[in-house]
Order: sequence, then structure tokens, then C-alpha cells
Amino acid sequence: MDRPDPNLGKIVVAEDVLQERIRELGKEITADYSERAPLLVGVLKGAFMFMSDLSRAIERPVEFDFMAVSSYGSATRTSGVVRILKDLDLDLTERDVIVVEDIVDSGLTLAYLRRNLAARNPRSLEVCALLVKDGLQTTDLDLRYVGFTIPPEFVVGYGLDVAERYRNLPAVYEYTGSSPQ
Repeated sequence: MDRPDPNLGKIVVAEDVLQERIRELGKEITADYSERAPLLVGVLKGAFMFMSDLSRAIERPVEFDFMAVSSYGSATRTSGVVRILKDLDLDLTERDVIVVEDIVDSGLTLAYLRRNLAARNPRSLEVCALLVKDGLQTTDLDLRYVGFTIPPEFVVGYGLDVAERYRNLPAVYEYTGSSPQ
């Protein structure tokens, strides 16, 4: 960015640190799925950048599908109501599924998503979350792969947004602006 944005605070996860951890996650998944080709299920829109980089770090064949769910709208706090905006195109029966999430706050959306996907009879169902907000979870999440645990602040960048802005930033920043209308 050419000039500082007054809505962006400190860098929470720098670009180089982010990319190194994604390479490490790719190696872990490669080792864990050495005999299988996992189906990566990206949770849109926030996880698209992470899933793209993660998939290239996995040295195994992978397949892709996407879901879009919403519990935020354009606010900076979750509403607690989960809506599926776009469902999967592929059948999950007997598939090894890895849900790729950008960020886990309370875990309510993820818990809903896991129940929904488990009902579709996958062989295995794991979660790879780039970011987990420290101390906000209301249930045990059983996350297999976690990039970073971060403070419970609202963050943007690297796919994460506020009112569709800031997704294109290469690092994760604290958002210090007000909630958009």
C-alpha cells in the first residue's frame, strides 16, 4: 500500500511468517495423507488465499470444493446464526475431507459446519484453520491443523475482510476502524 490506512493497526502475522507456516502445514498434510488424495473444502470467501497457498504446499494430489457460509454479514461481530450461502458440488461419501478455514472465533460456525459435513458420510473429516482467536471458543474444536493462535481482536488481510475490503493484503493486520454500516 502506498500510504498508511488509518483503519489498520499492528501486523498480527507478517507475510513471511505466514508463508513459512503454510509450508509447514503442507508438509504435515502431505505426511498424514501419504496414501490418499484429500478433498480440500474451502470456506469462502475468507479461506480462498490460504487454501490456494496451502494446496501448493501439499505434495500429494488434492481435489477442491467450496462452501460459503455466513455468520457475520458486514459486521465485525458474529451474529451466531449460520447460513449456507453456497453448498458443495461434490459428494463426500467415503472421501478424506479437510475443511480449510481462515479463522475460528467462537467455533460455533465451525461446529455447525462439521455436523453438516459429517452427516454426508466422509471417510475422515479434519479441519485446517489458519487462525484461531485465543480464548473465545465455547466448545472443543478438535482442530487437526492450526496455523496460528492470535489475540481475540478483529483482523483483516490475507483473505479476511471487513465489508469486503482488505482481503488482498499479504499479511494479517489488526483492524482498528469502526464497524461499517
